[in-house]
Amino acid sequence: CEHIAGNEKFARKAFELQERYVHPDGTSLVDITLDLEDGAPVGNEESLRKAFVSLINAPENRLRQAGVRVHAPTSSLCEKDIEALIQGAGARIAYITIPKVTNARGVQWIEGVISHYLARAGIERKIPLHLLIETPDAIKNIEELAQLPCVRSLDFGLMDFISHLGGAISADCMRSPGQFNHPLLRNVKETIALAALRNNKIANHNVTVEVRKPEQAYQDAFKARHDFGFLRMWSIHPEQVPHIIRGMMPSADEIREAHEILTAARKANWG
Repeated sequence: CEHIAGNEKFARKAFELQERYVHPDGTSLVDITLDLEDGAPVGNEESLRKAFVSLINAPENRLRQAGVRVHAPTSSLCEKDIEALIQGAGARIAYITIPKVTNARGVQWIEGVISHYLARAGIERKIPLHLLIETPDAIKNIEELAQLPCVRSLDFGLMDFISHLGGAISADCMRSPGQFNHPLLRNVKETIALAALRNNKIANHNVTVEVRKPEQAYQDAFKARHDFGFLRMWSIHPEQVPHIIRGMMPSADEIREAHEILTAARKANWG
């Protein structure tokens, strides 16, 4: 699950939430995305950047699984976001989410900007990128986007995608059942998931907007995982997180069968 937090209060709660779902290997099942774009108040960008840098460096970020969604590459704020984040917390940012991507050239430009500020800060590492697929152009170029080595995740931005089409798809399809039943949206989700799987990347499903119905998040996650091949899903409310994780998990029967197969294979010396 990838949990979105748009302010300092929500982010601190998210760190507590993250600690509840720590895998035996020491990693959490929950990543946290600090949101400088859609979830951020306009005009407060500089103070929010400073707050997020402080949070990434804070002891609460023990697992170092916090990334940041910056402004779109077409915004003058995008490079300012990247400069401030890398200058203040470049060694600890888990990933950077880029909204409104359209083609590989634009992503490579962002990768170059990130590399520039990492080098200027004397930090020798690469920061993985999550790409928000929110436009028809991104769908047209999905294969070249998925092939980029710097990309770790393809994230579907359902609401912005529908809005971009100017009423061609009903706003009702921003939620279930429309988001899964509309033929165009089904095709888009299949395209994103297949491109991600084919290129060893993660397909990240869009949010469930019904925050007062956490069970809806489970139903959406289950369908996204089992019908479309998405391996991760966004949450926008803490109560959605356990339902999303439950929906993404394999069933008890699948786990049992896998255990039996591996046990038998080990007894046969992996023959």
